[in-house]
Amino acid sequence: MADTTPDRDTLRALADEGNELALDRLADLADARGDLDELNELLDEGCERAGHLLTRRAVAAGDLRELQRLSDAGAEDADEELKRILSTPTGPED
Repeated sequence: MADTTPDRDTLRALADEGNELALDRLADLADARGDLDELNELLDEGCERAGHLLTRRAVAAGDLRELQRLSDAGAEDADEELKRILSTPTGPED
């Protein structure tokens, strides 16, 4: 059976033609490589998957500023997570 896994260049060409699944696959590949620059570029192109992956990373790091940036860039997951974190009551300051 032939390997039908598309390479990055093929995925990029398909994404440039408007294929959202190819854009999502590019985001998954960038995430697997830890390539935050590419994930941010994909977010700028409107890739919701990239926004989700970047949000997941920001939540894990506890980076509220990054969540705000992602929210401002249109990542709905980031907006929801930021609201969730900011609305969680905290204990009194010592």
